[in-house]
Amino acid sequence: MSFKTTSLSALALQKFQKNFWGVLSFFVILFYALIAIFAYVIAPDDTQYANQMHISIHSQPPGFTVDMLTFPSTTAKTNFWNWWNGKKSTVQEIPYADLKIENGSVFYRPFDVDGKELAFVDANFSIDKDLELSRFRESYTLQKTFLLGTDKYGRDLLSRMMIGTRISISIGFVAVLISLLIGVFLGAIAGYYGGKIDAAIMWLINVTWSIPTLLMVIAISIALGKGFLTVFIAVGLTMWVEVARVVRGQMIVAKEYQYVTAAKALGFDHFRIITRHILPNIMAPVIVISAANFAASILIESGLSFLGLGAQPPMPSWGSMIKDHYQYIILDKAYLAIVPGIAIMTLVMAFMLLGNALRDALDVKTS
Repeated sequence: MSFKTTSLSALALQKFQKNFWGVLSFFVILFYALIAIFAYVIAPDDTQYANQMHISIHSQPPGFTVDMLTFPSTTAKTNFWNWWNGKKSTVQEIPYADLKIENGSVFYRPFDVDGKELAFVDANFSIDKDLELSRFRESYTLQKTFLLGTDKYGRDLLSRMMIGTRISISIGFVAVLISLLIGVFLGAIAGYYGGKIDAAIMWLINVTWSIPTLLMVIAISIALGKGFLTVFIAVGLTMWVEVARVVRGQMIVAKEYQYVTAAKALGFDHFRIITRHILPNIMAPVIVISAANFAASILIESGLSFLGLGAQPPMPSWGSMIKDHYQYIILDKAYLAIVPGIAIMTLVMAFMLLGNALRDALDVKTS
């Protein structure tokens, strides 16, 4: 007779795979993560921060199409890291409604959102007098479509949404990493040693817990200055408290188990017992909390960006995009604020559903 043995991790994976919302949330998060990594590769505007402004075509609806003059402005060397950092713009783009060539000079009629026929303007670009207008169009014009429309500065909303994904994904990752490093360390020490050490760490936890998270983040941001890296540190330093409390409680229970007593009898030191024996067995609830903290950090960063304390212009952020366009809700252009709002809601919900799925999968009491 043969017996089939299955590890707890394999059983947890099987239960997770049966959870429809958990699997769907995982793929939604993976989708956003891939967009964040390859944002400049797939974004229509692959210049740094997708910051090409065209004021004459601001606040245009999704699917808006316009003709562009493209004049070379600078030359830039090809850099391997352009796929990650974006590239410097090497052309000057001018939206136009009509073109004409006179005596080797190019004149264009500026695009007007109200459909008015404006006067022709000299483009200050000389060409061969024998060059026909049709050939000029082939070489120096293109038709550009903005799938999600343009923002109030005439920038491609889709490109800025893609690049803004990096802010939310990276802030969540770094904040959770910082919270795990601090929370697991302090919680493990407090729960394992107890006594005065536990009392001191619990005092620190209670003091930190009593301060509203958003106010603490704002205070840290003001003290360290506005900026992208400051938000990382500020959000991370407010996420460790719950992790520490959970690890401490699990550690107090786990240190009384027989495998810990056996490890002590074998002469193992405290560091090995904590890191090699206890922590691997109590990480299930920490993983669930980390998923919830990931979602919370995205919301906090969006709130900070909305208040002007998060990522600074021209770096795109979903929160700052809502800040720039929330007044457009009453001007029949609500999509400018709704699109980043839906992105935030979708990503946060995905992490919350993933956390619930992990909780059910890692619960040994469920079948």
